Amino acid sequence: MRRFYAQFVRAGDLCFDLGAHVGNRLLVWRSLGAHVVGVEPQPACAALLRSWYGRSSQITLVEAAVGASPGQATLFVSPETPTVTTLSQPWIAAVQQAASFASVRWSDAAAVQVTTLDELLRRYGEPAFCKIDVEGYELEVLKGLSRPLPAISFEYIGVASTLAHACVARLALLGNYQFNWSNGEQHRWQSPRWLAAAELTTWLQSLTPSSGSGDIYARLT
Repeated sequence: MRRFYAQFVRAGDLCFDLGAHVGNRLLVWRSLGAHVVGVEPQPACAALLRSWYGRSSQITLVEAAVGASPGQATLFVSPETPTVTTLSQPWIAAVQQAASFASVRWSDAAAVQVTTLDELLRRYGEPAFCKIDVEGYELEVLKGLSRPLPAISFEYIGVASTLAHACVARLALLGNYQFNWSNGEQHRWQSPRWLAAAELTTWLQSLTPSSGSGDIYARLT
């Protein structure tokens, strides 16, 4: 993971981790010398992050969700599988069609504060790299961004691939981006070259509900 992210992150860079969860990216990016803003709405995860990273001079923690506009929203919590806690009911409905989500339950809910990427930029500056992993709320995050960033990643999942289509289209409106992707947590490029938005869209059209998940990366040309 450290070797992979070294392509985007250098010592002294600012990075945003939106959906920091338990902080594995915070750990890696800090080891690369970056300053990191970690944003996480789940109270239990936010408490863990504070205990592990709260005294680090390289890490700023924000307990909030990120969306299209500031305010409050309902976080749908899966206590047994907190990695799929989400703000998106349509995403829950979509992923429940996949066998891998058959036993997942979103039985709890919590009101959380919502900020925007534009507000984070105003407060902390422009990141060299921004990771978005917010379980089906990625498009709402990008709607809260009004200018392109140098490099961005966002999660995709086969059973909800239309969301990834929309995220690619949104980024193409913001700037002249090239795209690549990594399956699961492999941190290895799946395409030997970076693709235009139309080329990545063609690949997205090949996904099926059983295609699994991973991360799409976008960089400005």
